[in-house]
Formats: sequence, C-alpha cells, structure tokens
Amino acid sequence: MALEIVLDTETTGIDHRKGHRLIEVGCIEIEDLLPTGRTYHRYIDPEREIEADAIRVHGITNEMVRGKPKMAEICDELLEFIGDRKIIAHNASFDRGFINMELERHSRPFPPDHQWIDTLEMARLKFPGAANSLDALCRRFNISLAERDLHGALIDARLLASVYLELLGGKERGLDLEMAGARASAAATANHTGYAPRPRPLASRITAAEAEAHEAFVKKYLKDKALWPTGA
Repeated sequence: MALEIVLDTETTGIDHRKGHRLIEVGCIEIEDLLPTGRTYHRYIDPEREIEADAIRVHGITNEMVRGKPKMAEICDELLEFIGDRKIIAHNASFDRGFINMELERHSRPFPPDHQWIDTLEMARLKFPGAANSLDALCRRFNISLAERDLHGALIDARLLASVYLELLGGKERGLDLEMAGARASAAATANHTGYAPRPRPLASRITAAEAEAHEAFVKKYLKDKALWPTGA
C-alpha cells in the first residue's frame, strides 16, 4: 500500500525569492490513490503584507491570518505529517520553492527534490499543447468545482487528489483499488475468524422413514462412491 501526500499552498505573492511567504498549507493523505481521511491544514501569519493581486486569487486577507501561528511554530508538525512520502503538487516547483524557503529560514531540513511529483508535468505529457491548469483538468475530467469560488490550499489539494487519480488511470483504477482493498479486508477477517464446534449438535430434521429410504438408495446406487457413509 503506497502512502502519498497531496499538497497545495497559498502565498503572499508569486515569488519566494522576493521575500514572499506562505499563508496557507493544505495536505491530503492518500493510500493507493484514495484519500485515507487524514488531512493537515494551517493558516500561517506571514509576518508581512499580502499583495492585492494574491488576495484576488485566494481571498485570504491580512486580517484573516493576523494572529495565526507563524511558520516557526508549525514546521515540525508539517514535516512529521509529510514524512518521507511522495509529495504530489500541481506546478510543484512553486510549492517546493516556498516550502523549502520557509524550512530553510527556520533551520529545518526540507524534502529532497526526488520526493516531489509534479502533476502539471504529468498533464503536459498526457495532453500536450492543451490547457493544463488545475481548473482546466478538473473540467476535462468532470470533477466538480462547485464548492470552490476562490483558491484555497485544502480545497485545491482535494481537487488535485481527484485529478491525480485520473492522470494515473481514472475512476476505474480507483474502483479496482477500492474493491481490492475490500476483498483483502474480507479475506483477513475470514482468516482470523475461528469457529468452535457447537456445544450441542443440531437435532436431525428428517424422519426415521426418510433416513431408511436414503440409506437404501445409497447402498443400491452409490455403493462405495458415496461421499459420506450412511448413518454419518
């Protein structure tokens, strides 16, 4: 069973090299492409102003993040949630740049580049020349955008988890994995279920005449080919 983390971020601006900071991080844990139900989500006080252009994209204002935990306070819990698992992100270089900058700023190790999987690169290989933004992929795969008016890290991570499933084979693969998991669970349950002998044997439900008729039939027609001896 492969555990992976689908991750998305929101920021004060588009370039971490110009001093922009994280203001939201959202992670979804998936196991063999299916959400496990475990998530990680935090708003972060960036200790600087959010650009107006960024607010128009994600709707997160300075007032909304003022007083939220600072990055130094959540570094360790974020790293613990991610662990050494693959990190799935759309346009991963953007999220990776901000995550690495924040972790380095606070003297924390950051995930190596090979730990990241970029769904934008996957989409470009699958649909060369087409629009491959997260919204465009959701529309292409008929993934509903109804609950999202603006970008948000956890909402976008949930959408990306669905897109990632589609990029790797679609709902049929997800159903196969779900059914395989259900079969494995049922088999494990069956293997660990013990059945003791009945404390009292069930009473026979056939009459003495029926038993005699059956015994006569076996002796006459089946003879030594009977699976069970008569009277058993």
